[in-house]
Amino acid sequence: MILFVKLFLAHLLGDFIFQPNSWVADKEIKKQKSIYLYIHASLHGIITWILIGELSFGWYALLLAITHGFIDFLKLHFQKDTTKRAWFIGDQIAHFIVLIAIAFLYNHQKIDLLWFNSQFWIIVTGFLFLTKPTSICIKNLISVWTPENNNRTDNSLANAGNYIGILERLFVFCFIITGHFEAIGFLLAAKSIFRFGDLKEAKDRKLTEYVLIGTLLSFGIALLTGLIAQVMLLQTF
Repeated sequence: MILFVKLFLAHLLGDFIFQPNSWVADKEIKKQKSIYLYIHASLHGIITWILIGELSFGWYALLLAITHGFIDFLKLHFQKDTTKRAWFIGDQIAHFIVLIAIAFLYNHQKIDLLWFNSQFWIIVTGFLFLTKPTSICIKNLISVWTPENNNRTDNSLANAGNYIGILERLFVFCFIITGHFEAIGFLLAAKSIFRFGDLKEAKDRKLTEYVLIGTLLSFGIALLTGLIAQVMLLQTF
């Protein structure tokens, strides 16, 4: 475990702390012709080797540097202005997978399929259900009460409400399966405070009721899902 922690620390240092914005800009302009692409990849290998502190890790550090540079090359070559966010996420996921693979290879370990037990599938299913599927369900359930003047005329972020709902449901789910029910009250109170000002300024009773119904449905579904998952998890012990 500590090996992976050190690998991840090296990644954070190399990718975020010790990489100036000027390097990033130069790489995006010159791509594989940028000297900073190779300096950046080499730096990852050096930092990793230093943090691990074992001479035998040298070849693995070299492998990490090469794979890191190749992943970055793919991102620089294929990303566009409109796809930078997606490529950034994909890039970090790919690096994370490489770190896990190197940790397993160096320790001569195998992936234990027992990790994917009943508890794993219960938690993953609960998480997945509370994302887009629940958003679609809530949207359809309260569609009959959608205010007629619910057009986007404010300065709110696109789909912000949807993402906020997903995050709050996931938080509730985590609080329940970890036994921290008191945190749910703080979460609901915090959202109520932020929402109060918006609803007060709106001066629209139908909009207020619409938002309250959606919020209560969101929390209710998250609570029910969390409680069901908790019962199922207890039965697996």
